[in-house]
Amino acid sequence: MIIALYVTFFFLIIRFTVTLFNFVSNPKLPRISRHYQDKVSILIPARNEAEDILTLLHSIDQQNYQNYEVIVLDDNSTDDTFSICDTFAATHPKFKVVKGQPLEEGWLGKNYACFQLAQLATGKYLMFLDADEKVYNGLLNSAIHRMNLRSLSLLSLFTNQEMRSTGEKVAVPLMHYILLNLLPLRLVYLVRSAALSAASGQFMMFDASVYREYQWHQLVKNKVVEDVEIMKLVKSSKLNGEALLANGMISCRMYKSYNKALNGFGKNFLAAFNYNIIGFSLYLLIIIGGPVMVIATGKPGLISMAVTLILSARLMISLLAGQSAWRNFLWHPLQMLALLHIGVTSIQQRLTKTTVWKGRKIS
Repeated sequence: MIIALYVTFFFLIIRFTVTLFNFVSNPKLPRISRHYQDKVSILIPARNEAEDILTLLHSIDQQNYQNYEVIVLDDNSTDDTFSICDTFAATHPKFKVVKGQPLEEGWLGKNYACFQLAQLATGKYLMFLDADEKVYNGLLNSAIHRMNLRSLSLLSLFTNQEMRSTGEKVAVPLMHYILLNLLPLRLVYLVRSAALSAASGQFMMFDASVYREYQWHQLVKNKVVEDVEIMKLVKSSKLNGEALLANGMISCRMYKSYNKALNGFGKNFLAAFNYNIIGFSLYLLIIIGGPVMVIATGKPGLISMAVTLILSARLMISLLAGQSAWRNFLWHPLQMLALLHIGVTSIQQRLTKTTVWKGRKIS
């Protein structure tokens, strides 16, 4: 019991320290007022996105940036994604939509769609976005400035998350919570080791000339967490990569219900631990079971210390992510139960090879 308490507080303090580092270093994409003229290819893989994609297209059209092209690849959708994009493109010359090729053996759907998009692009920069996002003025100039400033081959942004339903508010904050509680984000750029890698497929901007040399998506064609794998490859190739928070310049409504979040996170969480089921299980045991054990001691001093470390970390992460700190305080126990549910589901799907995403089996 005593050893378990020591382990629990050791990890609480380590995670608090990581969160504090992130809070003090403020790893957000700086807003830049300078205007650039380089051509940007905005590339959007879309599979059954009829409900959301117009919001993204309109937001791109309203950007205060002129030299860009937008290519949407309809990845064999069964809804009206293609016709909606085609109608929009008919009155917006910088936009076009193409039909993707049937999925080839050995590829995952999004990776193959991104690979095809890159072959069609003509810009100096390739900017991959998900179809359920919305961009805001300042994004392109700020991103290009960062690419130039740091001589980046890849810049990835963790977007601000839009949450409306109760299920979303329970599950979606877990993404920033795990990220900023475990990884000092600034070190992705500062430390050359590929072991310190992070990225988000919701925003991936590449130097096009480097991309064409390496063909990053082809190298990770069968990887579920392709974004992190590409960042690892970039760093392993002695190139510069950086991952930052979007600083309100791009938002995403990832999932519209708890069940969709369960399915979406379920395919990613275990992959983020390199499919190490034992390591992932130990993480869940410590992060969820540890505080429960502290409470079970009934010792006010220990309980107060643990609660202070947890809530202080939640406050800093909420402020960095642009989320409600009070809601994350009050719902923390419920969110930890959701994390346990997602974790068990992820392990179960891995062991039974039943992971499915957008109608395609991926494990």
